[in-house]
Amino acid sequence: MGIRFGEFVLETESRELLRAGREVRLGPKAFELLEFLVSRRPRALSKFQIRDRLWPRTTVSESTLASVVSELRSALGDEARRPRFVRTVYGFGYAFCGEASEAGRAVAAAGTDGARFGIVWHAREIGLPDGETIIGRGSDCGVRIDQPDVSRHHARIRIEEDAASIEDLGSKNGTCVSGKAVQGLTSLWDGAEIIVGSEPLLFRVCGASRSTRTGKRRG
Repeated sequence: MGIRFGEFVLETESRELLRAGREVRLGPKAFELLEFLVSRRPRALSKFQIRDRLWPRTTVSESTLASVVSELRSALGDEARRPRFVRTVYGFGYAFCGEASEAGRAVAAAGTDGARFGIVWHAREIGLPDGETIIGRGSDCGVRIDQPDVSRHHARIRIEEDAASIEDLGSKNGTCVSGKAVQGLTSLWDGAEIIVGSEPLLFRVCGASRSTRTGKRRG
């Protein structure tokens, strides 16, 4: 079974990294590094442990490992200074810092029946998986809104158990929930009105999940 994190699914058996159902090219060492970090999350792994796993009984330089880490971050659209997935533990090694869950528990495609939560945009309903979903106009976003006033990575919705929240990702035109600017993590509830740029979205809690703790509506 795959592991879902953000907009990605890591399929360990088929050795694939998928984004929105499409394979992301990743070299064998970068894939092994991702698999190792995810399997030990959130534990930090030393450079020695990583080198021993990726290059057993072989001596490699620090720059070789750094190159593999750079390749992995590039494939994930991650940044060392503001990591979403791969965190540098200075003077020690690396750790996987993203929220991850079994892909079988999440919705595989937008609008698929069975989602516990969803976003409605222009009468289109998009299912939200557990974990993190990025809203933006980038092709790698789980909720893609291709509008000029929407940033490439505009906002992030986080689903943890039965709680839902949203945060702005430093977008140019901001994110609002029920008329209030989003600053930090903001709780979502069934019927919450979200504005990204100037695009209106509606957050929905599906079926029996309506009684779950998704935050209380703020007057």
